[in-house]
Amino acid sequence: MPRISAPTVIEHRAAQQRALLDAARVLLAEGTPDIPGFAEVAAKAGLARSSMYQYFKSRQHLLDALIEDSFPRWSERVEREMIAAGAPDRRVLAYVRANLDLVAEGEHAIASAISSIAPRERIDETSAAMHRQLIAPLTAALTELGASDPVGTGELINAVVHAATRQIEAGAEVAAVQAGAAGLIEPYVTLAASASKAGNITP
Repeated sequence: MPRISAPTVIEHRAAQQRALLDAARVLLAEGTPDIPGFAEVAAKAGLARSSMYQYFKSRQHLLDALIEDSFPRWSERVEREMIAAGAPDRRVLAYVRANLDLVAEGEHAIASAISSIAPRERIDETSAAMHRQLIAPLTAALTELGASDPVGTGELINAVVHAATRQIEAGAEVAAVQAGAAGLIEPYVTLAASASKAGNITP
């Protein structure tokens, strides 16, 4: 039996699985063109190759686990930071900041790598679910601000986020890109917040 490095066997297994998934994510971020092999994932995690078979039946099973792990963490991170921001205008800005933080941390590159090797139907389904999860709290914040078309306004904000994402991934300085994106969106949410407090409807 392997040495237990956590208080319980369950926690030990969870920690090992987490280490293996993180290792696979690093390999994808480094440019691995296909589903990472068991040997290289285990080596990157500092574990024996046999450890992989305790958690994953095949490379396809590993890919499924990566999809289930990587895509929800994005929307959960964004929603968590939006909730922490408080007021609706601050939540909208937190949405932009959190998305761009994730891009700068390499999460978008990992998601893109997974998308390039996973079955198209699975990725389309997962991406659609992720988009719904992402857009819901943004739409709610814009609705609170009194936006006449919160869904459409959310799509415009996402267009700014997508453009900023391309700039970051092209090598632009992250802080400057984030400041530029916020500079485009902050005047709108500040005006909307003031109008909402005054009992008016944002145009």
